Amino acid sequence: MNDEQNRGRGFARFWSANTLSTFGTTATAVALPVLVIEGLAADPVEVGIVNAAQFIPYAVLGLIAGVYIDRWRRRRTLVVASIGRALCLAAIVLLWTLNALTIVALVALLLLFGSFSVFGFAASQSLLPRIVPRERLLRANARLDQGEAAAQTLGPTLAGLLVRWVGAPIALLVDAVTYVVDAVLVAGVPVEETSRRRRGQVLRDIREGLSATFRHPVLLPLSLSTHVWFVANAASLTVLSLVVLRTLDLGAAAFGLLLSVIGAATLLGAFFAERGGVRFGEGATITGARLVYPLVWVVVAVVTATGARSGSSSCSSPSRSGDSPRASRTRTR
Repeated sequence: MNDEQNRGRGFARFWSANTLSTFGTTATAVALPVLVIEGLAADPVEVGIVNAAQFIPYAVLGLIAGVYIDRWRRRRTLVVASIGRALCLAAIVLLWTLNALTIVALVALLLLFGSFSVFGFAASQSLLPRIVPRERLLRANARLDQGEAAAQTLGPTLAGLLVRWVGAPIALLVDAVTYVVDAVLVAGVPVEETSRRRRGQVLRDIREGLSATFRHPVLLPLSLSTHVWFVANAASLTVLSLVVLRTLDLGAAAFGLLLSVIGAATLLGAFFAERGGVRFGEGATITGARLVYPLVWVVVAVVTATGARSGSSSCSSPSRSGDSPRASRTRTR
């Protein structure tokens, strides 16, 4: 097998692993809120803490992961990260099966899961240029984006149906299996790399990275804006899960369908992003999108509040068959 065929086979395995794990991630995106809100009957504060536990590692370990990935073998790091995430999800399912899962235990496992994810994401980003020649990186990234977009569009709907049929814990277990398959596929990717073991330079490299960001006239505002968006988006999705699963009581299938709509909208936005960047400039396009984003959430909030009031009114009025308001409310829970 020549080098060209070897690289093609390597990218095929890498693409399959990435797409499969994205499908698995959509299962967790649906199953975890259902498990927390309906299974553990968590209050809104606990739901927020659980969701925050998934994202805190990115804020805390992002720079550290980038520094260490430059010193470690990327393929090995990605394999270990995938296995680690699979074990975390399997532990959640095991504790649930033993009736021993608590919010505290779930938060601890999700913090560990998120830490593995940070290093896995960093390793994945830096591994691709070692699999694909430089002149084919753009096409390779486009294919990866297409696979992820398909998974984010179709995956939540399938995950919602899966949760409805077999329950949230089984859906989490499915995601754990996808991470194991991911690790096996990545382990077979042919790539030559050597670790660069440099000692005593971690803090210096972190300081250099922070300094370069904070002194850059574009990177600084973009970084701050992205962090604010990240926090606001996480908070919005947390509230959305509570509204859909508890306030409106629509169930896992509807929640998965809603996330699929979000995935489709993301795909549509990506389609217009390049054209907007060419016509209006990258900065203006990013600014415009950030301005439209909160307006969309305002519309969602108004529509949801209107629907909730309508549902409450219909539940509080007696039915034609002579049922009392109390009986009517009982059936809608």
